[in-house]
Amino acid sequence: MMMKNNTFIDEPCPIAHTVERIGDAWSLLILRDAHAGLTRFDQFRKSLGIAPTILTRRLTALTEHGLLEKRLYSERPPREEYLLTAAGQELLPVLFMLGEWGRKHCGEGHLTRFFDAETGTEIKVVAIDEVTGAKIGTRPIKTLRPNEQ
Repeated sequence: MMMKNNTFIDEPCPIAHTVERIGDAWSLLILRDAHAGLTRFDQFRKSLGIAPTILTRRLTALTEHGLLEKRLYSERPPREEYLLTAAGQELLPVLFMLGEWGRKHCGEGHLTRFFDAETGTEIKVVAIDEVTGAKIGTRPIKTLRPNEQ
């Protein structure tokens, strides 16, 4: 895979396209916090301890890529909040899988745990192939690129 003009967007790989849009740690953590209900600039800044200039750039990029949308919540002074789009909401399983990987390979320690808001049960994530029912990562895979047979 070659990177052209510092971008992976021309690659035929969906992983490359995803990395191009959300592939840095700050963006993933912003999305994590958005799923936890944070919507406002100051909330993200306080939660993450991120510099305002970096946060502004990441929120702009996530908005341009259609993962967040801005909505005015105050006219005087003008203030906007950031809400997850449908595409942003669909990233929750990916974030959970990253969290499970981290829990397994980076140590338990004081890691955040996730619970179902209605049942109170802890969420334990596993990726399953819909066709075979096999747990992803337990069987060999084959990759077929667009111009391959």
